[in-house]
Amino acid sequence: MMKMKALALSLSVAALSLGVVGNAAADGAALFKAKTCFSCHGQDAKTPIMPVYPKLAGQNADYAFNQMMDIKSGKRNNGQTAAMKGIMATVSEAEAREIANWLSSL
Repeated sequence: MMKMKALALSLSVAALSLGVVGNAAADGAALFKAKTCFSCHGQDAKTPIMPVYPKLAGQNADYAFNQMMDIKSGKRNNGQTAAMKGIMATVSEAEAREIANWLSSL
């Protein structure tokens, strides 16, 4: 029994050190790439493919997170959110927070 508790603790510590909690990876840069955010906003998050798309690098983390959540929920729904709505369907709240925190660090 003690070995099982030690193994469970070791796995929990390993998961935290890898940045994995549930299904949310803690690496915002990797999530930005994995969720294809770079496709429209640029690899560096500041060279979007179209001038109407926002530059995200350096954006306030809470603002970016709230915008993502508003798009995901449908609260923010205008012509430019159609593509984002599809992407945000694949992004969890925890992942959005990690992406927003990373963007603010750029």
